[in-house]
Amino acid sequence: MNSATVRNLLVRGMLAGLAVGLLALVAAYFLGEPNVDRAIAFEDAHAHEHEMEVVSRSLQSTAGLATGVLVYGVAFGGIAALAFCFALGRVGRFGPRATALLLSTAALLAVYVVPFLKYPANPPSVGAPDTIGKRTTLYFLMMLLSVLLAIGATLLGKRLAPSLGTWYATVVAVAAFAVVIGLAYAFLPVINEVPRDFPATLLWRFRLAALAVQAVLWGGFGLLFGELAERQLNPRPAKAPSAAAVAASG
Repeated sequence: MNSATVRNLLVRGMLAGLAVGLLALVAAYFLGEPNVDRAIAFEDAHAHEHEMEVVSRSLQSTAGLATGVLVYGVAFGGIAALAFCFALGRVGRFGPRATALLLSTAALLAVYVVPFLKYPANPPSVGAPDTIGKRTTLYFLMMLLSVLLAIGATLLGKRLAPSLGTWYATVVAVAAFAVVIGLAYAFLPVINEVPRDFPATLLWRFRLAALAVQAVLWGGFGLLFGELAERQLNPRPAKAPSAAAVAASG
């Protein structure tokens, strides 16, 4: 793959990231923001002192949310496009569409779902301010471990495939990934700072909305970028003009 092709795919990845960022923005606004408002209302009702807002809540939930989601979408689209350029032809005999969808699904699981199951997202009013550094460090440690183990499982599967076959090599690789992740879940510290009187339904809806936004972002990117990459790498041949069109032009 030459530099011009990589550059074209990078641009398409960023555009696809922007497009699915718009979809994720809609999902975040209608699914996530109502739960954030309820969590803030809970926090205000239980706070002894009320702090003055530096940025208004209306600005946070509109322009602030849009800026964050769209910038994230463009950045992640570019990174995912570069990862696609590296993975194409190296993870199996898959075409551009299948590779893009497979890569985005694997990335969703490794980058978000696996760390999420250990350290799920929390709404406002959940979590002590003095532990935010520890919680952030543990989350990124879990994410880094998950990504490295996913890469290791892929390499293990490729190494075992000639002797075990693709199916059994994949089963062994996935099982090894699950075992090591399970050990990480068991030995990494547990963080539970949810107030006892915090509504369980609100917590569940917030976390489900956070997961849905990521699923829209990654799943939409895999489908859209896969189509764009397919057209870039395997362009359709131009159709020959029909006899009637030739006669008319003559």
